[in-house]
Amino acid sequence: MHIVSFIKGYRRDAVLAPLFKLSEAVLELFVPIVVASLIDRGIGGNDPGYIVRMALLLVLLGVTGLLVSVTAQYFAARAATGFAEKMKSALYAHIASLSEIDRDRLGTNTLITRLTSDSVLVQNGINMFLRLFLRSPFVVIGAAIAAFTVDSHLSWIFVVVIPVLSVIVAAIMSFTIPMYRKVQGALDSILSRTRENLTGVRVLRAFGKEEDEERRFNGDLASLNDLQLRSGRVSALLNPLTYVVINLAIIALIYGGRERYEASLIEIGAIVALVNYMNQILVELVKFANLIVTMTRAIASGRRIEAIFTIQPSMSDAEDGAEEGLDTEDAISFSSVSLTYREGGEPSLSDITVSIRKGEKIGIIGGTGSGKTSLINLIPRFYDVTEGSVSVFGIDVRKWKRSALRSVIAYVPQKTRLFSGTIRSNLLWGRKDADEAMMMKALEESDALSFALDKDGQLDSRVSAGGKNLSGGQRQRLAIARALVKDAPILILDDSFSALDFKTESKVRHAVLSGERTVLLVSQRTGAMMSMDRVIVMDKGRIAGIGSHDELLSSCPIYREIYSSQYGGIDESIS
Repeated sequence: MHIVSFIKGYRRDAVLAPLFKLSEAVLELFVPIVVASLIDRGIGGNDPGYIVRMALLLVLLGVTGLLVSVTAQYFAARAATGFAEKMKSALYAHIASLSEIDRDRLGTNTLITRLTSDSVLVQNGINMFLRLFLRSPFVVIGAAIAAFTVDSHLSWIFVVVIPVLSVIVAAIMSFTIPMYRKVQGALDSILSRTRENLTGVRVLRAFGKEEDEERRFNGDLASLNDLQLRSGRVSALLNPLTYVVINLAIIALIYGGRERYEASLIEIGAIVALVNYMNQILVELVKFANLIVTMTRAIASGRRIEAIFTIQPSMSDAEDGAEEGLDTEDAISFSSVSLTYREGGEPSLSDITVSIRKGEKIGIIGGTGSGKTSLINLIPRFYDVTEGSVSVFGIDVRKWKRSALRSVIAYVPQKTRLFSGTIRSNLLWGRKDADEAMMMKALEESDALSFALDKDGQLDSRVSAGGKNLSGGQRQRLAIARALVKDAPILILDDSFSALDFKTESKVRHAVLSGERTVLLVSQRTGAMMSMDRVIVMDKGRIAGIGSHDELLSSCPIYREIYSSQYGGIDESIS
């Protein structure tokens, strides 16, 4: 997708903005001629009435130019902001359509940078482009032509000066543009590091890495500073060099004008007009140089945004949504499932075959890295299987419309995610039409009622981003309540009791397991497995055993080893 297509719908504004800028330029080109006439005929001819008329005309030109300029800026800003709005909305939607694999590969920091700083640079580039891309060249050429109408003999100076100034600007830009690209890349790196450090500040402090990260940050900052200084030194040459050329040209104009004035071939006002036209050329070339710098950064940012658009989602959504309620006893079925993450090397899951009946309570246990989370992430289709198939209510998850599939699944992730707002707003993520009674029931079942209510007994207590103003156990209980509010037929809990004490866990687990819903509970605690209908034991991406707690103690060495490590041994009567 080419991002220029987002200007559609704002083409009228994109056309009117430069046209109004051209109108402003035309008015500015008339000013030196009016000033020349005022000097020669008004002051030179000692005609007060003419002076007043010309002065009023200058005021009129100035006011009209201001109105035209403001109008041009309005249309340019409208086109740029409208473009940016459509582009950001499309980019956000495209990022949302990418699979977990795609987002893992790109990285969160990269995607946030594209949505923020890169988008702003593109917006600013379009705004400046619409205002200056026609105006600056038009004024430069128009001033040169106007100079010929004032005095063709002295206008040769313009013919020499304009190419010289253009060469200076082009030479400086040829050095600074690559530097600005490097500066933008270095700035992206610093932003990424800053966001990462601020997000993980607790880990940094826990490991005492503040000074190390500060040194790394200062090193990156020094490199950025060096790049900016080098580009700044070269850019700083623009003004003195151009002003030297312009001042030399003005000297040549005054010197040549004096000779022609003494020969009665030119008037004083005409000389002033030529000097004014020379200054207009200088100003516009400097503006044009700034435009090139801004456009260079905008184009680089635009290409990075386009690179995100070119990434096709590795998982396609089904065109026709499947419907729940097929005549099947199985809620979830894994058939010869294998999963290998992109660039992941060895398979994370291999040859998984198991069926889970409707209403069944299933525990999933295993060592770290055994594939527990990978297994349950296949159910809501966060990832696609490499081999085999996963079915929900008898339908392959790849044939479900993702929105429909996830509407029948309530999910509590391993890492709790809460959002800034209130307790109420977070619960409504589970079900937007949930009433007060439903939310209160969910909070009670998750044992979160004690901290969820504010001083007025309402659900309006503040929740900071990520739930940082809550303890780990409170965050987990609130996340469980959010899933219970959804009241979906399938509930997945990925190690969601890890921050709870045994008494609270037992209470919440009992409430969660009640009812007709199908429950999958991932846990490291064998105590949680005792109340499950069946337990799936995972080891190195494979199923090492399936059965009840008692059956696995007698038949599965891995489960027996986990139980023994937690409870200090098993009953010897179990064989």
